[in-house]
Amino acid sequence: MGKLARRVAIVGAGMSQFGRLFPLKRNPDLWVDAWLNAVNNVDNGIEPKDVDACYIGNYSSDLFNHQGHLAPQMANFVGLSPKPASRFEGACASSGVALRQGVIAIASGIHDVIAVGGCETMNEISTTLVTDTLATASDNLFEYPAGATFPGLYAAVASAHFHKYGTTAEDLMRIGIKNHENGTQNPFAHMQLSIKNLMDKKLAKLEKQGKEIPDWKDEFDFLKSSSNPMIASPLRLFDCSLVTDGAACVFLAAENVAKQFTDTPIWIVGTGQGSAALSLHDRESLTSFVATKEAARQAYQMANLTPKDIQIAELHDCFTIAELVAMEDLDFYEKGKAVDAVRDGESKLDGCLPLNTSGGLKSKGHPVGATGAAQAVEIFKQMRGIAERNRQVKFDVEKALSHNLGGSGATCVVTIYQK
Repeated sequence: MGKLARRVAIVGAGMSQFGRLFPLKRNPDLWVDAWLNAVNNVDNGIEPKDVDACYIGNYSSDLFNHQGHLAPQMANFVGLSPKPASRFEGACASSGVALRQGVIAIASGIHDVIAVGGCETMNEISTTLVTDTLATASDNLFEYPAGATFPGLYAAVASAHFHKYGTTAEDLMRIGIKNHENGTQNPFAHMQLSIKNLMDKKLAKLEKQGKEIPDWKDEFDFLKSSSNPMIASPLRLFDCSLVTDGAACVFLAAENVAKQFTDTPIWIVGTGQGSAALSLHDRESLTSFVATKEAARQAYQMANLTPKDIQIAELHDCFTIAELVAMEDLDFYEKGKAVDAVRDGESKLDGCLPLNTSGGLKSKGHPVGATGAAQAVEIFKQMRGIAERNRQVKFDVEKALSHNLGGSGATCVVTIYQK
């Protein structure tokens, strides 16, 4: 794996509100919100004239919104026309791919400053159609005709992990509880409620309706109840990420111009991308994603860092099992050992390796095309010490990582950041 020909930094980053925002907000509105939020986070200011190109990650505005050719539209709304504008697609890793390509373009010398973004408005169509649209990222030869959905595919991964390593449903619940707790501290998150908040709301509703009150002693009892229905065994509702509308924006700059915008740039020192067979049955293992391992290998090598150097990470928890598998595939933990770290609280906000301080896809939300860029926004905030409310980690973050997965793991982008 080669090195970047010149250093590339994030000089500003921001995002729109995430949530169920359609019809009040559509992709153009969300992108403008994210752009303006990112502009506000550029210390010395940035204007459209400073930006050379616009790279947009978007999975499927064609099916969600009947809008193709998205990048020129997004560029025009923020005053970037007639500069180059390109859309990148890698399923849920779309804006992770866009971020990587932006880094490569600047490192090559073609551009000095690029606005990298991601956007997705998913709630314009019904939940049934959302599920069907997302299924286009699975294998259309075998999986889709057989009725496979992403909850079903990740349920197979979870079942395999349970069988091989002794992981339990309670372990996945711990991941969901942790990410929801982090999400309560993120004002941009889709669901700013902890699992305990949700449990208490349900109890209050039942009491108001005069119905029988369940004997839930804690969040685990709640998550094992019919209030958390099974979606695809062993995955329940709160193991699954949200159907979210949102956008994110990251300004990348070459080393020779970065100081024009800020005295405290966040450098992208490693980037890697991997792929795998689209269908699960064509892979050697269900408990490891080869695309993640390859992307991580490239990124660590480029950055000249090891997994032990990483202090925080944003992981692609489209389902709770995905976070657990990523912890192992990124070599933070040996295979089968990440569950011990989850049980010991190592990945909590006050743990030795905080993961998904944003709330992750589970609580922050998962507007699929925007997720990779939104992960970079959270890393930028944590490394700059500007994370909102009470989710700023208690130590100075020098090195961080984001992991953006596409589909059932057929695409992965890993990005490493350093002060």
